[in-house]
Amino acid sequence: MAYRIASLVAFFVSALATTMAQQPQTIVLHNGKVITADDSFRICQAIAVRGNRILAVGTNEEMLKKAGAGARRIDLRGRAVIAGLIDAHAHALSAGLSELRGPLPRIHSIADMQAYIREQAAKLGPGEWIFVPRTFPTRLAEHRMPTRADFDPVSPNNPVLYDASYTVVVNGYALKQAGITRDTRPPATGEIGKDAKGEPNGILRGAASLLKAPSERSAYTEQEKLEGLAAIFKRYNEVGITTTTERAATLDDVRMFETFRKTARMNARLHVTIRFDATQPVEEVERQIQSLPWKPNSGDEWLKINTLKVTLDGGMTIGTAYQRQPYGPFARTLYGHENPEFRGLLNIPAEKLARIVLAAHRLGWQFTAHSVGGGAMDALLEAYEKANAVRPVAASRMLITHGNFPDQRSIRRCRELGVIMDAQPAWLYKDSPMLAKVFDDKVMSLFLPLKAWQEGGVLVAGGSDHMIGYDSFAANNPFNPFQAIWIAVTRKTEAGTVMHAEQRISREDALRLFTRNAAFALFEEKTRGSLEPGKLADLVVLSDDLLTCPEDRIRQIQAALTMVDGRIVHEKL
Repeated sequence: MAYRIASLVAFFVSALATTMAQQPQTIVLHNGKVITADDSFRICQAIAVRGNRILAVGTNEEMLKKAGAGARRIDLRGRAVIAGLIDAHAHALSAGLSELRGPLPRIHSIADMQAYIREQAAKLGPGEWIFVPRTFPTRLAEHRMPTRADFDPVSPNNPVLYDASYTVVVNGYALKQAGITRDTRPPATGEIGKDAKGEPNGILRGAASLLKAPSERSAYTEQEKLEGLAAIFKRYNEVGITTTTERAATLDDVRMFETFRKTARMNARLHVTIRFDATQPVEEVERQIQSLPWKPNSGDEWLKINTLKVTLDGGMTIGTAYQRQPYGPFARTLYGHENPEFRGLLNIPAEKLARIVLAAHRLGWQFTAHSVGGGAMDALLEAYEKANAVRPVAASRMLITHGNFPDQRSIRRCRELGVIMDAQPAWLYKDSPMLAKVFDDKVMSLFLPLKAWQEGGVLVAGGSDHMIGYDSFAANNPFNPFQAIWIAVTRKTEAGTVMHAEQRISREDALRLFTRNAAFALFEEKTRGSLEPGKLADLVVLSDDLLTCPEDRIRQIQAALTMVDGRIVHEKL
């Protein structure tokens, strides 16, 4: 009898333990400053999480009562808590691969490039391609675009390619291999740079397709790509990023992301943008859009496919962004422009762009285009207006990716159409001092104009355009969100200047760029972007108080704890 009683007790204890183990864990973070970023921007003392959802926010007493047996209690000791940060524009795959096989060299000058080329030439056999890691002439000590004359003396036996994004520079070996001569015709929307004698100088603007260079990404196995994603997600967690993006995915990339979703290593949520090659005939682009195996907003809370994209112009840092007026005289020095009337490159004619946008819009896709220059921004808005005449586009939350040079008319058009800006504050920090030598003050007064967008009723989502490098500050495009928030608040540049202080925004609004606003741009305002009951338990404990610390300490804030889906993925408390 005693044996049977003991057995029953053991059974019920075991059953109770199993039931308790199956219950989602409750975590209470108390004795802190919970910055909810809700509609009223409430500040609370504590927050309770159960499973993967926020249970409640409120006072210490209220939240500790909700803890219950087995709950974890974390004493914040006065630290601030914010919603998990969202990077609305990154390139997670290329970023993950960029240092997977070893650290990148720091390229700050043409002399650094030459040293790197010599080093690689000594390691590689003759004829092997040497790829110079990406940087921009705006960030080089010489403040000019390199040419083949810089590369030829240090690379007589290897083809060399310096990728400046939408513009590449190659040496004489690569030009000869591709058969590019003074008589070669560039692509319809490209340019072959020439020296004073009319010979190719190695600068290929929108003309890299003429080369016979292998794709760097194709050299990686799928397993390496998965390893790279895991590595970069870890680094995103370390700076408080809980949702990131892939703003230029191929169809094969999307399938690889789906494989990654099945692993247990996905410590940040991922939103995917599929990019199409718009140099194809418009009928082929339309067919590809119509035959996509995914529907708008396909996926789940971890992986979602919701945006289509094309590349409309080039880059401001390399002088190919399509502007409303010609580049200034300094562009000849900085970018190597030969034509004083050059406005940049517009890759897609208006009628073709309108058809592509409408094909996406008819199927319910959110759409965006890489549109850096003011002229490109105007062209995209015109296409959106044509689609809007068929069916309102506001519900699709169309984006302008970059849009660094708006004017008051384009701001008004964005508001009327409900178009969202996909902006990168770090570019103001890194590049605006050199751009101010290219463009007049009227143009620069509306360069990344966060205040003007806000006052004009245009929602802005914050991003980094991170694509190369593991260090959040030293990466090619820095991805540290606290530095980006600091830039939005101060308008300070790397050169120590302040660029149009009237465009500064408050700390609260700068935080919204990477929380509420970014969530809305990703159609996720009901699941993340603020600390409210029922939303996903994605949050960050800060090393300093974002709202009250000295202004220049904002950029030094660290993530003391990062939680994704109710699980702590980074902790330095």
